[in-house]
Amino acid sequence: MVRHRKKFVAKKRKKLGLLKFVFVVASIYLLYSIVTGFFLKFQLANSNQEFIERLLQDSNHHILYEKSNHNLFNRFLLWISNVNLQKPTDMLESVFGYEKGEGSTTLVYHDASEGEDLDLDLSNYIQDPNPVDINNPRVYIYNTHQLEAYSATNFEAYNITPNVMMASYLFKEKLNKLGISTMVETSNITDFLAINGWDYASSYKASRFYMLDTVNKYDSLDLLIDLHRDAIGKELSTAQINGKSYAKVLFVVGLDYENYEPNLTLANTLNDMIKAKYPGLSRGVIKKTGAGVNGIYNQDVADHVILIECGGMENSIEEVMNTIDVLSIIISEYLGDGNEN
Repeated sequence: MVRHRKKFVAKKRKKLGLLKFVFVVASIYLLYSIVTGFFLKFQLANSNQEFIERLLQDSNHHILYEKSNHNLFNRFLLWISNVNLQKPTDMLESVFGYEKGEGSTTLVYHDASEGEDLDLDLSNYIQDPNPVDINNPRVYIYNTHQLEAYSATNFEAYNITPNVMMASYLFKEKLNKLGISTMVETSNITDFLAINGWDYASSYKASRFYMLDTVNKYDSLDLLIDLHRDAIGKELSTAQINGKSYAKVLFVVGLDYENYEPNLTLANTLNDMIKAKYPGLSRGVIKKTGAGVNGIYNQDVADHVILIECGGMENSIEEVMNTIDVLSIIISEYLGDGNEN
């Protein structure tokens, strides 16, 4: 009897010892996660502009956001409350009655008493963090759909919204460093639509206004680029080349206007250059014509206009940056007279 009691006490002590060990290890890991997250905060940007500057200084800056998302405290809170600190919209949805559609960047608040919905747009216009005066620009980059967003995973808590405007600013910086003087349209097209009482379908009419103004102002332009993000899934929008992940590109050419041939030739030429150096990166050239499509895309303004779909909504900003690097080199080679890469 005494022997059994001793065995029971020994087992109990062993279990308690194991529990203490697990508790100590968990406490150390929790402390490590909290301290690591605390110091990471000092290196993270708190705005789109600051984030772009950090990206240009350090191409691996986005990794800090990925690390911060794996913080043990965040995961523990998610487990017990189903609230992700990296996604503040979870709080709005669970506590205040907001709803967010899958893949959407807009929260809709349903107020039955008022009988109407209030849209809160989470994708913001991004200002240029490094405005530069260009006297004789050779490339003009604009975004008909400025708020087309890329994957914001790990970014929401820091007010970072990767979108095509961010990509355009990165594109501009890369081309200027290669000796190709480039400017980006910084006017807020969303505000312009609202001021004129136009809906989203009138976006090309709005971007045409700024496009014509720029073309009339500068006779030095060799290339006009309307940069977009496509609405396709990750599998179709991503390419793996030499162990590196890229956002695929697609050239769109409208045929419903006279003299479209030069723009079609331009798209085919750039597409061929990409395919020769980076097989699998381009999805090709798509021609748009007929009923139910735009068919023009403001390409009737000049014979050197291209519309590029860069990646899809699930691509990361790193993948987009990798592609921007490639596009910058290709365009520099196409236009010539730039600096050597």
